Amino acid sequence: MIILGLDPSLSCTGWGVIRAEGSRIQHIANGQVKTDAKAPVTDRLHHLHDAVLAVIATHAPDRAACEEVFVNKNPKSTLKLAQARGAVLAACGASSLTVDELAARLVKKAVVGTGAADKAQVQAMLKVLLPGAQIAGADAADALAVAIAAAHTKRA
Repeated sequence: MIILGLDPSLSCTGWGVIRAEGSRIQHIANGQVKTDAKAPVTDRLHHLHDAVLAVIATHAPDRAACEEVFVNKNPKSTLKLAQARGAVLAACGASSLTVDELAARLVKKAVVGTGAADKAQVQAMLKVLLPGAQIAGADAADALAVAIAAAHTKRA
C-alpha cells in the first residue's frame, strides 16, 4: 500500500510518500510546498491545492494521512493552519483518496515510542526507519512520520 503523509501549513506544507507492506516500510519520496508570504491567501491556498494534486498524480497513493488540527495560543495561526488543511484535504478529496487524521501525539508515539517526543527525536528515528532517505526538511520529515504512523496504526 502506498501512503501519502501530509503536514499542512500555510507557509510550508510537508509531504511524504511511503510503501507499507505488513510491518515493512519503504521511502518513496518527500518534499515541501512553500508559499509566498506576500501573496494573497487565496493564491497560497490554490498553490497548496495544486501542488498536492501534482504529488498525488505523480505517486498514485492508495490512501493519505494528515495531522489533526491543534489549537494554537494564537487564533490567527490556528485559522491559517485550518485553511491550509482544507486546501490539502480538498486535493485528496478531488483525487478520491481516503484520508485518516492522526493526532500529533499518536504520530510521535507510533514513530518514537512516546507521545512527548520532540522534533529532533522524530527526525532521528526517521533515519533509522528510512535508511538512506534524503529528507527535504522538517516539514517533510513530519509528513513522513504521519505516513509511518498511519501504516503502523493500520489506519491507512
